[in-house]
Amino acid sequence: MTSEPGEAPDPPEAGFLDLGSQRLEYRRTIPRRAGATTIVLLHEGLGSADGWWPFADGLAKASGCPVFAYSRAGYGRSSRITRPRPLDYLEREAAEVLPHVLEVVGISDCILIGHSDGATIAALAAASGDPRIRGAALIAPHVVAEAATIEGVARATQAFEEGDLRRRLATRHMDVDGAFRGWSDAWLDPQRSGWDVRTTLETVIVPLLLVQGESDRYGTVLQIDGVRQSCPQVEVHHLPERGHSPQDEDPSGIMCMIIEYFTKTEVLR
Repeated sequence: MTSEPGEAPDPPEAGFLDLGSQRLEYRRTIPRRAGATTIVLLHEGLGSADGWWPFADGLAKASGCPVFAYSRAGYGRSSRITRPRPLDYLEREAAEVLPHVLEVVGISDCILIGHSDGATIAALAAASGDPRIRGAALIAPHVVAEAATIEGVARATQAFEEGDLRRRLATRHMDVDGAFRGWSDAWLDPQRSGWDVRTTLETVIVPLLLVQGESDRYGTVLQIDGVRQSCPQVEVHHLPERGHSPQDEDPSGIMCMIIEYFTKTEVLR
């Protein structure tokens, strides 16, 4: 069941979650049908909850499912972080923060959709065996450090310091330096070169949808192959002429992939 064609989406609910020392902003759509699976969106390394809109509204309308997104600490209007971030910050987010968010919000049945860093968090959370997580879509995930990723972060750092990236990010983040440097410093740390979570994913048993743009400046097919070789139930989409954010470049196409896959695997309710 979906909303009627041409029907305007309801304005998303917005607010803050208090998780101990952290205060995280969130946005979510109004449920359109009782008992529907919640779609939880996990943003990229320079993103926020707001960055998922209007894609999130379209996904909620097309699927009939409630959609929930939050800004991790250090991003958007969420609590600031202490820098530098620990090098295992993605693993900590998946193991500690995300489960707490699901508990506080009251989400007991969900699909995770993650982009970039958010896709890594989604993959690690899916590997945890949390029964609330019934599947995950990974858009441009990172599961092993590779040269393309480090080079992409280095280019972004130059654009932040010398170009207009800082100005553009400042419209979305309360602490723009914390958001950017927390991300870039962690990826450019020399100790990052040995980072690899592929073996962790061997415990994933839920369906995974993998999406990779072939023109992604932050990663290559190595990332998708790493997930595919570790997990038993996956569907892979390599997208010619798409970059690091296919959901922004082709939102309707990505929505269709997500809904079709999770309907086929009987994950969507």
